[in-house]
Amino acid sequence: MELDGAVSSLMRVTGSCGRRSLEGFVLSRPAFCRRSGRWKPARSLKVDAKGPGDPGRARRPVVSAVHGVGGAEAVETAVVEKPILRGIKVLAGTPEPFGATLVGGGVNFAVYSSAATSAALCLFSISDLQANRVTEQIPLDPLLNKTGDVWHVCLQGDFADMLYGYKFDGRFSPEEGHYFDPSRVLLDPYAKAVVSRGEYGVQGPGGNCWPQMAGMIPSSSDEFDWEGDLPLSYPQKDLIIYEIHVRGFTRHDSSGTKYPGTYLGMTEKLDHLKELGVNCIEFMPCHEFNELEYFNYKSASGENKLNFWGYSTINFFSPMIRYSSAGIRNNGLDAINEFKFLIREAHKRGIEVILDVVFNHTAEGNERGPILSFRGVDNSAYYMLAPKGEFYNYSGCGNTFNCNHPVVRQFIVDSLSLTRTGYLLSSVTFNALFTFSCNRYWVTEMHVDGFRFDLASIMTRASSLWDAVNSHGNPIDGDGITTGSPLGNPPLIEMISNDPILCGVKLIAEAWDAGGLYQVGMFPQWGVWSEWNGQYRDTVRLFIKGTDGFSGAFAQCLCGSPNLYQDGGGKPWNSINFVCAHDGFTLADLVTYNKKHNLANGENNNDGENHNNSWNCGQEGEFASLPVTRLRKRQMRNFFLCLMVSQGVPMILMGDEYGHTKGGNNNTYCHDNYINYFRWDKKEESSSDFFRFCRLVTKFRQECESLGLNDFPTAERLQWHGHLPGKPDWSETSRFVAFSQADAAKGEIYVAFNASHLPVMVALPKRPGYRWEPLVDTSKPTPYDFLSDDLPHRDVALTQFSHFLDANFYPMLSYSSVVLLLRPDSSQNPGTKPKTRNNM
Repeated sequence: MELDGAVSSLMRVTGSCGRRSLEGFVLSRPAFCRRSGRWKPARSLKVDAKGPGDPGRARRPVVSAVHGVGGAEAVETAVVEKPILRGIKVLAGTPEPFGATLVGGGVNFAVYSSAATSAALCLFSISDLQANRVTEQIPLDPLLNKTGDVWHVCLQGDFADMLYGYKFDGRFSPEEGHYFDPSRVLLDPYAKAVVSRGEYGVQGPGGNCWPQMAGMIPSSSDEFDWEGDLPLSYPQKDLIIYEIHVRGFTRHDSSGTKYPGTYLGMTEKLDHLKELGVNCIEFMPCHEFNELEYFNYKSASGENKLNFWGYSTINFFSPMIRYSSAGIRNNGLDAINEFKFLIREAHKRGIEVILDVVFNHTAEGNERGPILSFRGVDNSAYYMLAPKGEFYNYSGCGNTFNCNHPVVRQFIVDSLSLTRTGYLLSSVTFNALFTFSCNRYWVTEMHVDGFRFDLASIMTRASSLWDAVNSHGNPIDGDGITTGSPLGNPPLIEMISNDPILCGVKLIAEAWDAGGLYQVGMFPQWGVWSEWNGQYRDTVRLFIKGTDGFSGAFAQCLCGSPNLYQDGGGKPWNSINFVCAHDGFTLADLVTYNKKHNLANGENNNDGENHNNSWNCGQEGEFASLPVTRLRKRQMRNFFLCLMVSQGVPMILMGDEYGHTKGGNNNTYCHDNYINYFRWDKKEESSSDFFRFCRLVTKFRQECESLGLNDFPTAERLQWHGHLPGKPDWSETSRFVAFSQADAAKGEIYVAFNASHLPVMVALPKRPGYRWEPLVDTSKPTPYDFLSDDLPHRDVALTQFSHFLDANFYPMLSYSSVVLLLRPDSSQNPGTKPKTRNNM
C-alpha cells in the first residue's frame, strides 16, 4: 500500500520459542483516511493480551517493529493463537483494495463500515453454508484490523472450496440509520460471486426463499482464456441495440438449446441476432438478484410469482449465478466463466454487450426488508435516509441508493471500472515488492462494452448527509443543498464521465426516476452519455396511430431530436430511439390493445402504465377480423421502419422482430413462463413474415451512409416534403411527413409516412434523368413489402408501379409508409450514375 511515497513491510519475526508476547507493547502505524484518500501520520497503539471484540479469548499477536522501504513505520502482523481451519495464518491486512483480493501468498479482505464497533470474518465450506453454519469465525481487532473506517485482514493458507462473509456489531437503531446485528452473516458488497441457491426458481432447504449467502474467495487458478478478445469499440452512431433477457431468450422449449435459459443457451442463439442485423445487445439485469423475492401463488394464472426481470440487485459485482448451467459449482467460478464465454462469443460475431445496471436501489427494500449486505454493513452510508432514519424512495422500490455519498460513488465506479494500483511488501518468505491492479471489473475483467443505468436521474440527486467538503474536497459558502435535490454537477456522473476506462465505453441513462425527476434532453452528458429517449417513444406512437398535432414533433424524431440535444452541444447518437421496451406493451400488443390486461399479475389490473398511446386498430384483443389483422401488420411495419430511418441509435425489444405478444400485459415483471419467453416456434412459422421485413430494413439502415449521421442533418442534405415536393405541411391536422435525403451509398432516398385514414397520391421530387424506384411499401403483403434484389418476380412488381412513376407520382394507402430510391432513368439517359443532392 502506498504510504506517501514509502512502502511498508510486512515481516513476522519470531523468538526462540517461535512467538513473542506483545502485551503492553506500544507500536506506531499510519492511518488511512477514506474521505481524503490520504494516509495520516503514524499513531501509537497499545496492544493488550486480550484483543478488543473478543474479551474471552487470549490472543498473542506477533508484531515486528522493523523499518520498511524509505523508513516507513512497520505494519503489524497478527497471528491468532488458536489453530484455525487448515492452518490458515491471520495477518493484519491492508485497507485497500476493497473486497477479497489475491496478494502475495494469501487473500486480503477489506470492507468499509463507519459505525460498526466490532467485526468478524466468517468462512464457510459449501456444506456448512447450506446447513446455515459458520465453519470458522475470525474476530477482527479494531487496533490491528481497522484503518480509518475500513476493516481488513489478510489470510494465508488453503482456501479451496471456501466462501466468506462478515458479521458486524454496533447500534441497532433504525431512527439513527443503523441496523447492526451480530447474529447475521452479511454478504460483502465487493464479492465477485454470490453462492446460495444454485437452481433457478427452486427454494432453499425447508422452503427458504432467502437462504444464507456467501462470497467466493479468489484463487490463483481462476483464469479464463479470452482468446485475444478485444473491445469492438463501434462508434455509438453505428449501433443497433437489442434489449434482451438472458433467461427469457432461450427458456422456451422451442429454442432447442442444450442449456435453455442460461448464458450458454444464449450463446447458441447469437447467430439469430447476427442475422437480424443487431450489433449490440443490452442485457436486462444480470447482477445477482433473488428471483424468489416476490414468491407467492398467483391465483389468476395458477403459477407462482417470481421476480423475472431482476431489477432488485443483491450484489453489483456478481453475475446472476442461476443464469448459468453450472449454478454454484466451483463456488460460482464456473458461472463467471460462462458469462465471460458469452461475451467472448458475442464479440466474435461483431456484437457488443451492454449491461442494464440498477444502482438506484437494492433488494433490501424499506425498513421492513431483509438485512443482506449493505444495510447490515453500513446502512447510513449506502442508503439515502431522512433525519429520523426513514428511507427516501425515489426508486419506487422501498429505498434509494446513496449514489453521491463519497464511499458509495466510489463503490459504483469500482464495480464498473476501478483502476487503482497499490504496493506492499509480502511477509511470507521475502520482502518482495508486488503490484496489484484492483478490479476494473465489468469492463476490463468481464469485457462488457457499456452500461444502461436504470432510473439514472437518481444518480444526480444529493446524498444524505450532503457535505460539499466530502463530495468535492473544498467547502462551498452557503451550501444549502438538501437530501435528494438534483445537482447541477453530480459527483458520481463526473467521476464516471472522466474515468479513463469508463469514458471510452457506452454510457446510457434512463433519464428519469420514480420521484418525478425527468431529465430527457437535460441529463449531464459530459460528451459521453446518451439517453433512452422517452419523448421519441411517445411522439412516434401518437403520430403513427393518427393523432393530430404531431407532424412537427415526429419530424424532430426523424432527425435525432435536435430539439432536445442540439442546444446543449449534443449529437443524434445522444438519443436512444425506441418504440417498445421491456416495461410496457410489445410491438404486437401496441397495435392490438387499447388497454392493459394485467390480471395475471394478481394485482387486480392496478399495476402497469395506464397511458400507453396504443391503438387496437378497431378491435380489442388478438382475435380480429382480416382487415384489422392486415392493418395491425401494416402498423408494425410502420413503427419498425420509423425506428430504422431515424437519426440516433435504434433499440429493438426482444421478440418484436417476429411479433411477440404478452396478451396485453404491460408489466410482466413476475412471469417466468411463455409470456416472457422468446417463441422460436413463432419466429420460424411461415406466417411470421415480419422477421424478414425487420431483417431487410435493418440491413438497409446499415447500408445507408445517411441514416447514422454524427451530426444533425441540415438543408444541404435533407429536404422536407408534403403531398407536393418541397411543401411540407406542419399544420395541426397534418398526418403526412416526407423527406428526401442525400446518401453517399444510395444516391438519394425518399421516405414518407401517411398516418391518415385516407389514401393519398404523392407527387415526388423531380430529378431530370432519374426516376424513383420503390424499395419499401408497408401497405403491401409480404414479400412485396420490401423489394429486395433477390425477390422472385421483382421486375413484375416494379412494372406495376411504372405508370405512376413515369408521371413522378406514387400512391400511398392509409396508415402506410414508403422508401424509394433514386435510380438512373435508362430510357432517357443510359449509363447515368445515381445522382446525389451534392451534385444536383
